[in-house]
Parts: sequence; C-alpha cells; structure tokens
Amino acid sequence: MPGGRGGKAREAANPALGGGLESVTERVLREAHALYVHPGHGLVTIGARLGLTLLPPRRKVTVMVMGNHSAGKSSFINWYVEEHIQRTGVAIETQGFTFITSGRKRESLTGNATLHLYPHFQALQSFKGVPEYLSTEICTSKQKQFPLVTFLDTPGLVDGDMKYPFDVEAALIWFGQLCDLILVFFDPMGQALCKRTLNIVEQLNEGHGDKLHFYLSKADEAGAEGDRQRVLMQIVQELCKRPGLNKCGFDMPTIYIPSPSKPSRCINQIEEICRSIEKTISQTVQHTLNALERDCHLINEATLRLLEEDNETRSSNFRARFRGILLGIAGCLLPIFLLVTLLFGTSISRQLWTLVLGKEQSQALELYVRPVATVWSFVPEEQTLTVFFGLFFLSIFFLLLASYTFRTKPTLSKKQKRQLADRRDYVLDVVLEKKKHLYEEYLRLSIGEQDLS
Repeated sequence: MPGGRGGKAREAANPALGGGLESVTERVLREAHALYVHPGHGLVTIGARLGLTLLPPRRKVTVMVMGNHSAGKSSFINWYVEEHIQRTGVAIETQGFTFITSGRKRESLTGNATLHLYPHFQALQSFKGVPEYLSTEICTSKQKQFPLVTFLDTPGLVDGDMKYPFDVEAALIWFGQLCDLILVFFDPMGQALCKRTLNIVEQLNEGHGDKLHFYLSKADEAGAEGDRQRVLMQIVQELCKRPGLNKCGFDMPTIYIPSPSKPSRCINQIEEICRSIEKTISQTVQHTLNALERDCHLINEATLRLLEEDNETRSSNFRARFRGILLGIAGCLLPIFLLVTLLFGTSISRQLWTLVLGKEQSQALELYVRPVATVWSFVPEEQTLTVFFGLFFLSIFFLLLASYTFRTKPTLSKKQKRQLADRRDYVLDVVLEKKKHLYEEYLRLSIGEQDLS
C-alpha cells in the first residue's frame, strides 16, 4: 500500500537526516539542565547557599503559534508533529491555551497539572480565567525536532463583539515574553487584517521583535498568484503602518499544509518554519551553555567574595578582642587600686593594721603599698570620697565598654570553608569541563552535519 510504504520511508529517513544532531542536541540540553537541578550538588543549590538565585535552563524551546481565527495554527502543529493532536476546523476550535509536547505516552493534562509541569508559568494563576482554559497534550511523536520543542497553541483572534473568558491580549503578551519563538499566522480568507492580532503583535514587537516571524497561511486557498500578491501587499502595508513593524527587509513567507490529494502550484515555504525552529534550538543550546559558564563564574566570584569577607571579619574580630582585653584590664585594675587604697592607703587603715599586726609588721607592709599611698596622697582630703566614687564608676564604664567592644561577628568554621572550597573546585573543574565537552561535541556534530549537506 502506498500509505504504508510512505510511512516506512519517512521513519527510516528521520534518523538518518536529523537523528544524530537531534539526539546530541537533546542530550546537551538535558545534561545542562541536570547540572543545575541535581539535588546534591546542582548549581541552583550551590548558588542558593551563596545568596545567588540561578534559574535552570529549559530542556526544550517553547514556540507560540498565534494568529487570527481559522489561520491554520492547530493544523500546522498537527503537520509538524505528524499526529492529529489538535482539533481543526472553520469554527473556533482552540478557545484556550494548549501546550503540545513530547513524552513517553499519550496523555492530556488539565490546568493545575500543566502549571505543575511548567513551573516557570506559575504566574498565570494571577490571570483570571486563564488556568481554567489551560491544558497540555503529550504525545510520543519523534518527528522533525519535536522532542526539543513545546508548542503553545493559542486562541484564534477575532474582532467585534467576541468576548473571551479571560484577558486574551494580556495573556498572549505575557506568554510571548517567555516563549523562545513566536509564529504569527495571517489567514487570507477575510481575517488577515484582524486589528486585535495587529495590536498584540505591535506590543510584542516593542521588546521581543527578534522572536516574531510572520507567515501567510493557507496560501493555496488565496486564489491565483495575483490574488496572493494583493493579500500580501495589504497585510504588509497594514503591518508597516504600525510603529516598529516597518522594518527593512520585511519577510512573510507563504505556507500551507501540503496534501497529496490536493496538489497546488502555489509556492509552499512551510519548511522555512522548520528552519526557524531549528535555528531557535541551536541558539538556545548556545545560550544555555553560555549561561552555564556565566553562572559558574558567578559562583566562583561569590565564593571568593565570601571567603574574603570572612578574612576581613576575622581581622575585625581580632582587633575587637584586643580592644576589649585592654579595656577589661583597665576596668579590673581600677577596682584593685581602690581596694588596695581602701585597705592600706588611708590613715585609719594604717592605724588599724598597726593594732592588728604590730608596729614592725605594719611598717614592713607599708613598704609594699607605699606607691598606692603616694598616689592617693595627691588627692585632697575633702575630695577623697568624690575621687573614690569617680574611679569606681569609671571602672564600671570601662568594663561595660569592654563587654560591648568584645562582641564579634560570626565567621566560617574550617568545615564550612572546606565545603566552600570543594564546591568551588567542583564548579570550576567538573562543571566547566563538562560544559566545554558538551560545547565541543555539539559544534563538532554541527560542523559535520553542514559538511554532509
């Protein structure tokens, strides 16, 4: 049967043409992602311990397909995946946002499960009505570059009184900021100049113009070549009226879903989309590996900065302890001086010691305490009590100041410093080396693929 022979030929051709590059690319993204999320020594965990917030790269590129109602968005996704995943038709079939991704088995997920599968889209919960119209379709297709792509099928846009159960414009703009590639389909059958579509495209172009790619879909239904050219001119003129969209070298390929039962002489540039997706994947791999190297250097710099701050803290603690010891000694010597003065420096105390020890022993004791008595003799008799209490309170002040000065900041233990050094060595010696090997392998295979072509 022709259909069976065609299917077998396609299955045999895919591994030969793109299987090697696809497999390596998928492995590079997966291993780069694993270096971030490893529970024991992933870069996210290491960075968090250093106060860094590192985001793990996604293992797939996200391609958003948007456009006016019945522009062929779902049909294109089905053609690319080579499975009938999305419903198609003239009616508005896609009323919400649907992720189409590859997996081990065919499965459909609801909004909550979708947000769990794509945690970087958790902010969608703040969009009223969007989570209820969010779903995911998982299929096992390995055609083209689909294992590396997550498609986002969006609601068809129409003008007039059409009301959506959520703010469709705000949601599309938000999605467009996070997606890697935005495919805009214009339908030539009456909705090509949908103002809602043009308004969203204009806003997306302000910050993400490099992601936008425009296509005239269903080009085989636009009539003769002259009719297609007029439709293209109308769309291009309308787009170029918008600020920022009147770019030099504006391009809008004509595409349609090829069908053996419906041949057409119209030039089909649908492979341009495939090349755009492949280019986005290639750029994503390079950005991922560059970000991996950048994050490794951030961890290295943060570790060195933390160790340097710890050394400065240790020096500051040493100076604080030295000042505290000096003040503490001063605060302790003053009470001793006052006690010796009280016991041996006054005339009453000398008379008391003479009665207790006798005259000879008292004179011998006086030889040892004579310096204290000499100092105290400079104090006038009427100011003795004032000086005594003044020195007493000065001693208390010195002790309190010593206690305050002796406070130190926490420092890293030897174990913590060793762990920091070990993690830094792991990042520099293992992760960076792994990144180097992945980059070399990817570039070597890419160059080989180009040479073969």
